[in-house]
Amino acid sequence: MLEKDIVNKILRYLKTVPDCFCWKEHGGMYGTAGIPDIIACIGGRFFAFEVKTETGKTTALQDATIRKILSCGGHAFVVRSVEEVRTAINGSLH
Repeated sequence: MLEKDIVNKILRYLKTVPDCFCWKEHGGMYGTAGIPDIIACIGGRFFAFEVKTETGKTTALQDATIRKILSCGGHAFVVRSVEEVRTAINGSLH
């Protein structure tokens, strides 16, 4: 499965989550390098999801961005499926 397919499935799932506002962060020359693929506010909490395929690896810049989000009190995860997103949200909100 391609990364974009996983992103689309996750976004469809997040649209069903109560009190969730989310978007796909688009890279490119006007974006900020290293920002996770999906940003969400769920129940007033900040979430960032870096989406990877089963064999995908994060870059050093992505790892540094995730550490920065965590150090600021946000929730940041590397995920490979909707189920991992569901688990991350449930573990963080309860």
